[in-house]
Amino acid sequence: MTADTPLSGRLDDDDYPAYTMGRAAAMLGTTPGFLRAIGEARLITPLRSEGGHRRYSRYQLRIAARARELVDRGTPIEAACRIVILEDQLEEAQRINAEYRRAASEAAGGSRSGAG
Repeated sequence: MTADTPLSGRLDDDDYPAYTMGRAAAMLGTTPGFLRAIGEARLITPLRSEGGHRRYSRYQLRIAARARELVDRGTPIEAACRIVILEDQLEEAQRINAEYRRAASEAAGGSRSGAG
């Protein structure tokens, strides 16, 4: 995002780092230490302000909220972060597979209609 981007465009951007660590922790009902811990576990990597302060996006907060759910159920934080990462990878693989199936189905349908 550049300074030329209108503010309204930034507010709609799920990846815009709009939240300070304190605000993010309050929104999640957790502590800044939890956010630091999931950062150390490489679940999320907050952007830094010019002053070096961590900033989080809405997307990152959703990921952090999922990790917190697991931790609240007794899952160790490192394991919770790994689970969330694997869930994200599985979702992406399923999306790609669905695209391949759709393309294959369209290709098979196109070859059948031409052979007749």
